[in-house]
Amino acid sequence: MEALRQDDPRRFGRFTALARFDEGASAVRYVARDLASGESALITAARPELAAVPVFSRRFQAEARTAERLAGGWVAPPLDPGDTAETPADEAEPLWTAAAYVPAVPLAEAVSIAGPLPERALRILGAGIAEILSRVHAAGSVLQGLAPGTVLLAADGPRLTAFGPLGAAASAEARPGGQLSVRLGYLTPEQIEGKEVSAASDLFVLGLLLAYAATGTTPFTEGPAEEATRRIAEDEPELDAVPEELRELIANCLAKDPDQRPTAGTVAAELALEGAAGLARGGWLPEPLAAAVADQEARVLALEVPEEGEATTEAGEADAPPAPEDARPADPRTLREPEGVREAPVPEDARPVDAPGLRKPTDVAAPSGDADPGNGDIGEDRGTTRFLNTGPRPPQNDRPTTQLALPHELTAPRAPDALPAAPPAQPPAPLALPAGPVAPQQPGHTHGGPAPYPAAALPAGPAGPGGPGGGPMVSLPLPPAPAPAPDPAASRRTLLTIAAAAVGGLIVGGGSVAALGSGGTAEATDDKPAPKPRRTLPGQAPEPRWIYAHPASESSPLTTALWQDKLLVVTSESQASAVDLRSGKRLWQRADGAKGQAALAAGADLVFVASPTEFLWLSPKNGKVVHRVRYTEAFEDLPGLTVGRLAGSSGPVIWFTGSHTVVEKAPKPKKGKKKGKDKEVVEAYFFAYDIVQRKELWRTSVPAGRDPGTPAYRVVAERSADVLVRQDAASLTAAEVKKAKGKGSVRSFDQKTGKLLWTKQYGAASLEAATAGDEDGTLYAAVGQDLQAFEADSTKPLWRVEGSEDSWFGTPLIAGPLIHTTERSRLVGAVERESGRLVWRRSTEVPGTGPAPSLTLSGSEKTLIAADAVQVTVFAAADGERLWKFQDIGSADPKGETVRASYRALAFGETVVVQRDRSFYAFPVA
Repeated sequence: MEALRQDDPRRFGRFTALARFDEGASAVRYVARDLASGESALITAARPELAAVPVFSRRFQAEARTAERLAGGWVAPPLDPGDTAETPADEAEPLWTAAAYVPAVPLAEAVSIAGPLPERALRILGAGIAEILSRVHAAGSVLQGLAPGTVLLAADGPRLTAFGPLGAAASAEARPGGQLSVRLGYLTPEQIEGKEVSAASDLFVLGLLLAYAATGTTPFTEGPAEEATRRIAEDEPELDAVPEELRELIANCLAKDPDQRPTAGTVAAELALEGAAGLARGGWLPEPLAAAVADQEARVLALEVPEEGEATTEAGEADAPPAPEDARPADPRTLREPEGVREAPVPEDARPVDAPGLRKPTDVAAPSGDADPGNGDIGEDRGTTRFLNTGPRPPQNDRPTTQLALPHELTAPRAPDALPAAPPAQPPAPLALPAGPVAPQQPGHTHGGPAPYPAAALPAGPAGPGGPGGGPMVSLPLPPAPAPAPDPAASRRTLLTIAAAAVGGLIVGGGSVAALGSGGTAEATDDKPAPKPRRTLPGQAPEPRWIYAHPASESSPLTTALWQDKLLVVTSESQASAVDLRSGKRLWQRADGAKGQAALAAGADLVFVASPTEFLWLSPKNGKVVHRVRYTEAFEDLPGLTVGRLAGSSGPVIWFTGSHTVVEKAPKPKKGKKKGKDKEVVEAYFFAYDIVQRKELWRTSVPAGRDPGTPAYRVVAERSADVLVRQDAASLTAAEVKKAKGKGSVRSFDQKTGKLLWTKQYGAASLEAATAGDEDGTLYAAVGQDLQAFEADSTKPLWRVEGSEDSWFGTPLIAGPLIHTTERSRLVGAVERESGRLVWRRSTEVPGTGPAPSLTLSGSEKTLIAADAVQVTVFAAADGERLWKFQDIGSADPKGETVRASYRALAFGETVVVQRDRSFYAFPVA
């Protein structure tokens, strides 16, 4: 951190700048505070010379918009900028964003403070970054934003601060004619070969990052620096110093063939099955780093508003002209687009192609003599080439340790033997921190206070404006969606050139460049076809195939069901209605189906609905009642029969409970005694009914439930000889609850006759424990915080999966060789049916309140959908890769009622229908 300079803005909307935090290649970051609320913020302000370039301006604005959407998890949330002052007509619009300040140190600084990270910290770091990569790759995008300076270590887990090549740029420079030159700090084997980057490229760089965090150096360091490109493309990585448990995984990430690298979801699962957040509970940073983070927070809280005279110029003087009074945020609603610039956004990444006139690293001669200590070189030893800006800098570079980098001039011709001149060093002015008491801690931080060790330096940027920053970045550079191609002439006028360069020795070499025109779309310089458009936001739900709104004039839906993958049947207090699953349009409504239960297929051409008084068979075309069976007629020997909810179904057979009240006459009194009173007694039954033949198969007498008397059953497994049933705890009588002694039970009924075969309890499974079973005779039940498997007939325990602390499992979903699990803590996962081995476990990243999310599988069983009261989260069923999330907006009317209904998901084919109260969305899924 350093004091504000004379030319620094003093205000950013509602925030007052307190100090410079660091400098990056494209922006300066400030620590700021809302003096009214005390809220601390980290401001990212674009460098004016770069903001003047239209391509950069639009991309910066796009990153501001995506920052608003990506808040949460390992991304700091953006803050409301408040009112902003008008910018004079003769001045350019400043570009800036504000995000919540999160105390954290960059990975590069963390390694310099505490050395290589221990294995547990490596797992949390890698899992957290891989979780973000999963979201990016799920949208068909590539990140290209990993570097030691873009990954921060906070008290609760890692943070990623760059979501594209601009955010991870090693240098960025405005060029004459509206051009922008940007250099990256790494290459992958496929880039060296001139191939297009892919999701696997991100995994290669993640492997480099983890190897660096584990050892303090990169795995391709042995040998001359000028041969680094060849080593990356051909040599095996040096991983002997990596912890043995992680060596194979990192080696797989560094595979030369992109197809041989694991997916981000696989990496996340192998590093932390319970998710990065779960593994980081209770702290994860080594003591020196935890102290550094706490010390940083205390120093930021102690900052006071500087007096005008306290600001310094770049040289440390106080006589520079006064700074602009205000700056305005990069709000898409307020930023003016430069004239003559089309609104086509920048694509996610640029294709590497051969750059004419660009020399390979082997052609670059090392400078002779002593290097200028002020030229910005890092002083990397050829034998220990490392990430850029990963530790203390030596005072000067000598010939054997001079940094080897790609030429900086990428957009203009130059002499074959010319080397680019690095920007002059700009040593930061020291910032005087107050010696008085530390200001009260800001809300939202649970740690902080002066560290019990000498104060660690705050993340500091490099000595020049072109170097990468070491501190947190606020903007999240994700590209906007593709737009129509720009005017070719305009594209030639303004180019953004992105070159994979040899910066700091992470990966040295390269010769691939791509150009982004002023319109923002990719323009390959070798006439190859441009990359296919990629979706905008990683983790964003795909575009719905259709949206259906249940009419506000009707009562809210009670039940929803899919019929033959053709109709969505909705029942309410007033009617049953059907929606076409192809178009989302309502086809019919029928008052007869009011208060009906979930619709089922009765053969190929009828819709079965169970209403409170009768069974109905409706035409799928128009909802007309084709058959009607009233309970008084079908069960005439059970007058006044009340049918409970359906317990389950299989093909044409449904199971349900029902009850009716009979009068039990008092016994004949003994001589001389008065006759007792007759009693009303509830008799309950469990039924099997064929909805195709429209006839009762069997009924068996069962104990009546809690008043009004109908027990609520649920079929947990169907086997060839029997059905296994559990009774909901809420429908048990007080006597049954007392007799159970807190343990739940399962009943077995004969498939053909309905005879009760047995009733068994399983371990310590409670009355409320979620339970499911399979056709092989295995039951899976929540036991305390764990999930346990039992042999259904013998109650023998088979295996146990540990759950998360202070949580419990919901109803599991059985799918082939896997069982998908769900927990109240919002962890969703998969275990092997046979062994109970945990395959993967991921968090939905929502507050852990209410019941566990309900699970649904897509028709192909490739996609798992978890729905709860807050959102819908979609995972790849095989490896737990988090694909996307969805939240409904609720009622848009300012006076509209608050929607409290939970989400539901119904899947068919390659579509999942998500319901929240009256709103239905049909999303495509795999």
